[in-house]
Amino acid sequence: MRMWPVIGAAVVGVVIVGVAAVPASAQDEAALKRYFEGRRVVVRMDMPGTSDGVDVHVDDSQSVDHEQYRARLREYGTAIHGGEPATVTLVKVKKDLIEFQLGGGGFGTFSDDTSTSVNMPLVEKSHREKELEKKIDEEDDRKRRRELEHELDELRESRERENRRIEAARVVAEEHRKALLAEKRLHGGSRFNIRFNDRVPRDFGPADVTAALAEYVDFEDVSSPSRRFSFEPTPRKGMTRAEAERELGRLIDTSDRREGHLMVKTLQFVSEDQQITAEFVEDVLIRYAVSPR
Repeated sequence: MRMWPVIGAAVVGVVIVGVAAVPASAQDEAALKRYFEGRRVVVRMDMPGTSDGVDVHVDDSQSVDHEQYRARLREYGTAIHGGEPATVTLVKVKKDLIEFQLGGGGFGTFSDDTSTSVNMPLVEKSHREKELEKKIDEEDDRKRRRELEHELDELRESRERENRRIEAARVVAEEHRKALLAEKRLHGGSRFNIRFNDRVPRDFGPADVTAALAEYVDFEDVSSPSRRFSFEPTPRKGMTRAEAERELGRLIDTSDRREGHLMVKTLQFVSEDQQITAEFVEDVLIRYAVSPR
């Protein structure tokens, strides 16, 4: 009976030690979450529609790699435009970076299906085709062999014709899926990844995050005008024709051609410094080329 107070004191001591042992990084993350999550900010730059977001390197002389930034805008489109308000939906501290997520954090997170492939199996060789091939090999009568060969040719042509139809339908379905994913990217938010060469400093608090992102985010007033980075128009596979005509510059020429069972429409756009040739199938961009003017 006399041992209970001792054991109780020991348990209390273990609990106190356990509380004291909570990692500083977890405490820092909690502080950042309390301060930023749910807050409205205004981005000063176009934000790419991907969970890759924009990398901000705190320890480097050039914090943003603008070539990488342009490539992500070109590939994924713009989810949040410069000057637009956005809600901070998540702040997460990892070993060497802080994720500062806006409007959902960007399409392509763990739960998002980013596949553009469509499973449409081709028609395989039928039992009758296999049977005919065997019979032809074994048939000695020339007339009967020609009859069997004729039947086999018809079956093969029918199967190949159906497979061409399936292939064309798969191309169209995959382009539609790409267009749907592109649309989802434009509404999935984006993020800043505040990156460090080694690890996130233990005392990196809200004021430090604000300073790291000050060039790219307006934390003060969601209604204030914001500076934005401007680049030449950027085509992306999966964008619709309507988006292209709205975003890629002045339309100067159109033409049509047939590729197998598909009708391909070619549009040419010009902007101040470049010309864009864009190819569409069912009003979905499948290929493009950019050249200087």
